[in-house]
Amino acid sequence: MARNRNERFDALLREAGWSRAQAASAFVRVAHENSATEYTSLTRQHVQHWVAGHQPSGRAPIIMCEALSRCLKRVVTPAEAGFAAPASPAQGALDWSVDPVIALNDLGSTDLDPNRRSLLRGGVYSVTALALPADAWWAEMAQEPTQDQRKGQRVGRGDVESVREMTLAFSRIDQRRGGGAGRTALVEYLHSDVNRYLVGSFPNDQVRRAMYSAAGEAAYLVGWMAFDNGEHELAEPYFALGLKLAARAGDAPLSGHILRAMAHQALDLSLPHKALELSTASLASQRYQSATPRERALLGVVHARSLAATGQEQPAAKMLLRAEDDLRSAHEGIEEPDRTFFFGEASLAHETACALRDLKDKRGAVGQFGRSVRTRGPAFKRTHAVTLGYLGATQISAGNVEEACATWARALDAMEDGIYSGRARQRVVEMRQLLTPYRRRGIPVAAELETRAADYLRTVD
Repeated sequence: MARNRNERFDALLREAGWSRAQAASAFVRVAHENSATEYTSLTRQHVQHWVAGHQPSGRAPIIMCEALSRCLKRVVTPAEAGFAAPASPAQGALDWSVDPVIALNDLGSTDLDPNRRSLLRGGVYSVTALALPADAWWAEMAQEPTQDQRKGQRVGRGDVESVREMTLAFSRIDQRRGGGAGRTALVEYLHSDVNRYLVGSFPNDQVRRAMYSAAGEAAYLVGWMAFDNGEHELAEPYFALGLKLAARAGDAPLSGHILRAMAHQALDLSLPHKALELSTASLASQRYQSATPRERALLGVVHARSLAATGQEQPAAKMLLRAEDDLRSAHEGIEEPDRTFFFGEASLAHETACALRDLKDKRGAVGQFGRSVRTRGPAFKRTHAVTLGYLGATQISAGNVEEACATWARALDAMEDGIYSGRARQRVVEMRQLLTPYRRRGIPVAAELETRAADYLRTVD
């Protein structure tokens, strides 16, 4: 049966200036970034088949469209490319013109439906969709919704506190057990109770803003848990949803905090320039100025990491010192809100170490990772395990094999205590890769760690 040539896709390739081989290479880069290993062997012949009219299967249309979007600096949809792929509800959250309550309803209902969840999990992290809206959008979003949107139940300050308390409870679970524990339950709460509050009737604008702020923090936490579990295609729309809700609340510090998290995600995905764009936005306007010292320290240190990742050594060092000053002032009696922004000496040391590592200062990075390990409290088991993983990798890169193996043994001790985290899992995968040459030489401790690591990965895969 003859197939119709996909002229739409061919036209997009010509607009991008890509050969078939260049298109395949761009596709594979996006596939690697999203851990879509089943697509990383794609070749120019596959691209040619698609031009000839064959339909790509699974996530392939979404991956190809993301690669084209990055090249063309605009969002390319599967329909525009002539591909038969269902629209993802994530698009509503990532579209800045879509009302946050509508986006929450669509995103949550899909995430909770076993028959539709594949629409979300079949997506990819989209760089192009994260083009931030203009200043006018933030002012418009802060306006009170129309009266028609406020005919539901009466919502008071006690309801706001309930949302904040529930979010804090899930945040503590996340810190102890990782993002893979409890995320679905938080989505259920956000989609049901919180969604009803948002369409309720508020006694005044202050309570309305407080509820949208609480909802934004809950949405952020859902995104952070997905990010920690390596589900980047899920994290991105929830971060965007949280940003919309924070903007509707007029909560500048929360907006900055979410932009900081989005920058952190971009760094983990090796997208340093996107991270720098997002972290710069997190410091803009009132997001930094109206934040508490502890919040400012967190914004600053991630911006420093973004500067370091883009090779800007002096600005990164300056920003690290500024973050230290901000955190120091947080200990001088300034009241801090009871929120999910856990940031202290251990966190500052961890992020500083990451910046120093990216600046090729291995000795400094080892020292700061060690400082983080020594000062982190027992409530933060997940991050403690991740830090130990990074410390071991930095030690072995500096030639300290025995120290690295001892550190990784401690990391596995922590991870085997019921931690469900994609970031923790990735540290174990990295450990196995870095230990390969030593294991081949017959070094006993390397073989022992390999056995433990393989056992751990079997339990979490």
